[in-house]
Amino acid sequence: FSDLNLSDWSVQTCKELCMKHPTPVQIHCIPQILAGKDVLGLAETGSGKTAAFALPILNQLAKDPYGVFALVVTPTRELAYQIADQFRALGSSFRLRCEVVVGGVDMITQARALVLRPHIVIATPGRIKVLLEDSKDIPAVFSKTKYLVLDEADRVLDVGFEEELKVIFKWIPKERQTLLFSATMTSNLQSLLELSKNKVYFYKAYQGFKTVESLRQQYVSVPTKDKDVYLFHFVSKMEERGIRSAIVFVSTCRNCHFLSLLLEELEQRVAALHSHKSQSLRLAALNRFRSGQASILLATDVASRGLDIPTVDLVINYDIPRYARDYVHRVGRTGRAGRDGLAVSFVTPNDIHLLHEVEAVIEKKLDQIKYERFGEREDVKKVFDARAVARMKMLDDGFEEKVQARKDQK
Repeated sequence: FSDLNLSDWSVQTCKELCMKHPTPVQIHCIPQILAGKDVLGLAETGSGKTAAFALPILNQLAKDPYGVFALVVTPTRELAYQIADQFRALGSSFRLRCEVVVGGVDMITQARALVLRPHIVIATPGRIKVLLEDSKDIPAVFSKTKYLVLDEADRVLDVGFEEELKVIFKWIPKERQTLLFSATMTSNLQSLLELSKNKVYFYKAYQGFKTVESLRQQYVSVPTKDKDVYLFHFVSKMEERGIRSAIVFVSTCRNCHFLSLLLEELEQRVAALHSHKSQSLRLAALNRFRSGQASILLATDVASRGLDIPTVDLVINYDIPRYARDYVHRVGRTGRAGRDGLAVSFVTPNDIHLLHEVEAVIEKKLDQIKYERFGEREDVKKVFDARAVARMKMLDDGFEEKVQARKDQK
């Protein structure tokens, strides 16, 4: 890090955090950001992209501290909190003021916090748009912002966030540095790169939708009606296989909630993360998983991007994603920073075409796991009984009413 033109205190902080050697994305992007260039950085999951923009931003902030110095926009709430933690760790040697602005939290409190002009603001697109539009004091807060960062830029630049970005670009100064980081290249990013001509520094450690070499990728053919039996078999054998923790991805909030109740009934240490939970419950679930109180995290795709939890040794795709790009992001939660990892996908007869699409995109065949006799009869009976209890609990906790209330709110 001392070779990257960073200040002595930045180098010392890296040393204290046991960051001995910069990763390729950091080696290439940090000097360019310090030199004042706009940067588009593409690198695989777990390659240190957050530090690649956080270190140079903090380095420049320390020379002339004021707020709001940088606005970081990211697609999910959980990722926003994680980025804030990383900024605080890297900026621990001076009094860094960092504010997270996401949905599910009181807006008046957030507006008051922004008026105090924190150094760094990390926000989701929807909430920062509302605050910029509805509060006359907030646009002035960003009048001197020097850096705009779009993290997980492929997702932020999707058409779903178009209106939010228009508002953000309207109020952020034109004379700024714009930094975009992503693990995957999309047509939107390609168009942006072509439009920018030679004005932007483009770093590309990217050969398509690739997964890391240290990741073993497997699939198992399962009957649709027995997927939960297979899941119980996998997670109940984690300890004897030396697996510390696992993330299980499912496609819907309803299924995520149901499976969490099912596994709880089967005496598994489980936490659930999905968008029908309040923000406080989402953070509580994530903290339980990070701290090891829960060894299994059931999640929808809100957890598929950016989350860096070193103890995750296994990712299970309970439902194969519809888009191969999402598969790459999901399995990227394990096998990070050179560590080994295992990804297992459950494939029903209806999912075979999705499996072939994933294999075509990542240019790799998944190894098939074959079981002649899967699960003892006793396990099947346990799961069957737990299903009935989980369904009753879903009725009792009013999940369907919450879903309907959310639809009405939208």
